[in-house]
Amino acid sequence: MTTDLETLATALYVKIDDFLAGSRRWGRPPRLTDAELLTLAVMQALLGLVSETRWLRFARCHLSAEFPYLPRQSGYNKRLRAANTLISRFIRALGRDTDLWHDDVWIVDSTPVECARSRSTAKRSDLAGWAGYGYCPSHSRFFWGLRLHLVRTPGGLPVAWALASHKADEREVLADMLTGDPDLQATHPGQTIIADKRYVSRHLDAFMAERGLTLLRPTYRNLRPRPGEHLLKPVRQLIESVNDTLKGQLDLERHGARTPAGVLARVGQRILALTTAIWHNRTTNQPITRSLIAYDH
Repeated sequence: MTTDLETLATALYVKIDDFLAGSRRWGRPPRLTDAELLTLAVMQALLGLVSETRWLRFARCHLSAEFPYLPRQSGYNKRLRAANTLISRFIRALGRDTDLWHDDVWIVDSTPVECARSRSTAKRSDLAGWAGYGYCPSHSRFFWGLRLHLVRTPGGLPVAWALASHKADEREVLADMLTGDPDLQATHPGQTIIADKRYVSRHLDAFMAERGLTLLRPTYRNLRPRPGEHLLKPVRQLIESVNDTLKGQLDLERHGARTPAGVLARVGQRILALTTAIWHNRTTNQPITRSLIAYDH
């Protein structure tokens, strides 16, 4: 099968349309369906067109046959912000449709999502109070924004995600992600979760043990090494490579959102694009699971 953006978009549209077939409402249908909206959002992220205005100009010029109706920028932005729940549902639906979903090992980590740079922008942003100033030790830099907490498989497939303040305790965020999604635990009993030293906590260890989960993490240098700790060093590079895909290829930190609903939608858009690429690569038996090269032009 030919692997390119057009093939991926067609497969994605059919998948979403079938997924939503039983939940359509009575009444006049929208001129741009939810399946078309999410397909457009994924194509925008994969092509790296951060500006919605520029993306819609491109779509009108090159995709008018596939999408007979395209809204203006304000309408597209409004629909995308209103689709936050749908984006999350379909990230999960695509993930379930891959063999990677059944992996018995997960990796958890967080990465900064910058939301502003100038002090004046930070002060007038609607994200003020949720977003704030923080420090990223992995990249030795300060930032104003949020942190994306992502649970993924070793193959890079997103399993669960959350946006939280940089002040939020990562251990508490992980616990909330697991308790807030009972279906996730029910379908993955006895899961092993790999984390770094920021997740060191007796309370978290007890929380995991109560739920039959295993937390594999390094210890501080003055403590006795935990079983299997020597296997964690190669994982750090894997974590950084997934973060680099989100930031370097899917422009995670160039989302441009200034409201909570906007940043949730645009971060979700990029996670959906990554999930879609992985799903399509696994479906078409591509040699590299997380490669986006075939879809970025």
